[in-house]
Amino acid sequence: MSETVQIVPDSEHRGIMGLLPAAARDYASLARLDRPIGWWLLFWPCAWGVLLAGGAHRWGLLLWLLLGSVVMRGAGCVYNDIVDVDIDRRVARTALRPIASGRVSKKSAWAWLIGLCLIGLVVLLQLRWQAQVVALGALALVAAYPFMKRITGWPQAWLGLVFTWGAPVGWVEVAGLAHLSTLALLYAGCWAWCMAYDTIYALQDREDDALVGIGSSALSFGGHVRIGVAGLYTFAVACWAADFWMLRGGGAGGWLALAALLPVALHFLWQVGTLKQDDGGNALARFRSNRLAGLLMALACLVVGNA
Repeated sequence: MSETVQIVPDSEHRGIMGLLPAAARDYASLARLDRPIGWWLLFWPCAWGVLLAGGAHRWGLLLWLLLGSVVMRGAGCVYNDIVDVDIDRRVARTALRPIASGRVSKKSAWAWLIGLCLIGLVVLLQLRWQAQVVALGALALVAAYPFMKRITGWPQAWLGLVFTWGAPVGWVEVAGLAHLSTLALLYAGCWAWCMAYDTIYALQDREDDALVGIGSSALSFGGHVRIGVAGLYTFAVACWAADFWMLRGGGAGGWLALAALLPVALHFLWQVGTLKQDDGGNALARFRSNRLAGLLMALACLVVGNA
């Protein structure tokens, strides 16, 4: 494996990347296939929507949504790197990305992007038409995201809208347009969860972002990142608790639903309690721990959706 691929700080290349021929590694890196945490974070809201709507038996759907999460997260990263190439060259953590370093041309990157989107289209065609319409509604949000850091100090707020869009897609695929108020609470909680974990992730780039002059919630929170993240996680849990309570109609069922949410809340408490704002390795580990948070929330949705 080439040295340039090995030294990308947040790469988890030893698995997937080590199995690929050298010619394919830059394209895999461009789609972040060496960083599976991204597709898990995109997939979990899809799974939550499916499970909370009572679709636990639809394993085929969950597998299609997982595939869609892998390829569309990859497509989004390719698009982001095409748009951000000049910024990436000026940031230490991103300077070795394939386009920024010149190892992959923009023309080749566009071709790779189209290929990934075609696979995503196959996944889209597996859904009912209402869910297809919902899924396509994310395209404008995705297209605008790379520009948010140039015009606002809170680009993570926009990412929260984009990266959790799978929740309404999964819900509508199973339940149609029923109970949209509970879906709104689920999505609102997802938004806060995403903004919190991406703020943690952005702690790695605070100095570079300040020098380059781009926005970041990790910068905007200043010395109060832990308080900001704690507030976002609290809001997420509150939205999900209200959602679960409404779905189960209060009473004994409502209390069982809230108990199912307790492991997620405790995990968020651990993240905030152990987060070190000036330690990039600590921030990356806490960010990646949201893969477990997603699983815990999925189990909670499974309990509530099938109670």
